[in-house]
Amino acid sequence: MEKTLRQDKSDCIRVCLFGPESSGKSTLSRKLSHHYNAPLVPEYAREYLQNLWDSEQKICRPKDLLPIAAGQIALENKAVQTAEKMVICDTDLLTTKVYSEAYYQGWCPELLTQMAIENQYDLYILTYIDTPFTKDDLRDRPEQREEMFALFKNALDHYKRPYIIVKGDISTRIKTAITAIKTLHI
Repeated sequence: MEKTLRQDKSDCIRVCLFGPESSGKSTLSRKLSHHYNAPLVPEYAREYLQNLWDSEQKICRPKDLLPIAAGQIALENKAVQTAEKMVICDTDLLTTKVYSEAYYQGWCPELLTQMAIENQYDLYILTYIDTPFTKDDLRDRPEQREEMFALFKNALDHYKRPYIIVKGDISTRIKTAITAIKTLHI
C-alpha cells in the first residue's frame, strides 16, 4: 500500500490548493490550471464520497481514508506523466490527514500520516474562509470554519511547508497565487 501513496518522481512543479471545505480551492485550482495550461489534479475524495453518499447514504468512514489517499495519488501521478512544467493539485494527502484528525478525535492511519509528510509540493495555496459557505451532501461544518482553517494553517506550519494565504474575490486570489508561483521559476 505504501507504494500507492507515494508520489512518482518528476521535475515538474507541484502546486497544491489547501484549506477547509467551501473555501474556493476547486474554483481557484481550475482557474490556475487554465491560466498555466497545466494539468489539474481533481479532488478524488469528492467523487469517492459522493458515490458513497449516493449509493449508501454514508459519510466518510475510517476504512475509506487509505483508498481515498491512493486514488488521489494515482490521479496526481498520472498528471505528472504529461505535465510539461507544472501540475495544479486541488488537494493532497496532508488534507486527508487534517480531516482524519478533525473527524476522528486526532486519529489518522499511520501510513497516511507517513506519506502525507513524505510527499512534497513546491507551493501550497491556503484558501481563506472569506468565501460564502455552499452546503451540499458532503459539507457539514459551516459553523466551524475558523477552527478548520486554523487546523489547516497549523499543519502547514508544523510540517514547514512553503505556503501563501489567498483571500478576497477570485480575481484577487488569482493575482496573489500567480505572483507566488512566479517565484518558483517556471
